[in-house]
Amino acid sequence: MSETDDYDAIDVEIITKPVRSKEPILIEGFPGIGLVGNIASQQIIEELDMEYIGSIESRYFPPIAVLYEGLVNMPVRIYESEEHNLVMVVSDIPINPSVSYDVSKALVGWAKSVGVKEVISIAGIATMGEDNKVFGAATNEEMLEKIKEKVEIFQMGTISGISGSVMAECFMHGLPAISLLGATKTQNPDPRAAAVVVDVLNSLYGFSIDTEDLIEQAEKIEVEMQKLAEDVRTTEQSTTPRKEFPMYG
Repeated sequence: MSETDDYDAIDVEIITKPVRSKEPILIEGFPGIGLVGNIASQQIIEELDMEYIGSIESRYFPPIAVLYEGLVNMPVRIYESEEHNLVMVVSDIPINPSVSYDVSKALVGWAKSVGVKEVISIAGIATMGEDNKVFGAATNEEMLEKIKEKVEIFQMGTISGISGSVMAECFMHGLPAISLLGATKTQNPDPRAAAVVVDVLNSLYGFSIDTEDLIEQAEKIEVEMQKLAEDVRTTEQSTTPRKEFPMYG
């Protein structure tokens, strides 16, 4: 095997070290309403001390590098825990709907190439209720049966954005997948909604990921994630658009 596993689909490139896990689970968390996917994924990565193995890159992504404790990070990153047979994809930048197809196509194609056995998509969903709950959907009956006692099944509606695109791509390619949607009442970062999703993952897969930190540090996380979102928006707005790159310039 080569030193890196490269996967290129049109204008999206995935570059990683070789994945060592055998038939791993893949969890993806892209920013969306409440940043539920992003916050939950970051908590899983930190709690399981996962190894950074690569990134997803595209000319359509905003031209930024993400800093963490002074070190440069790619905005869309891939991690692995061989111990837990788990691969994580986490993004600090929103994926524009016009590029979601290319990103999801590349991600699912790469997932199949490294032997991923099932995909979990984490996102938020806007609700008016007071309770923190998790809605679920699946690409087949077997996966639906797996989650029906742990979540409220999303009976009818749509899953929008990159999360919906990933689920559709998994369905088309016969890759088993579930969508876990954390209920939130706000567009702002919602660590409490993310914590409830992580609790469901703990129950489904036998993880022991702590969610108390998310609750205790909710206000701090909300401020930090809001600042990152504002920085991304500022970068997008300050870049002069060109016809061939209608999203970000």
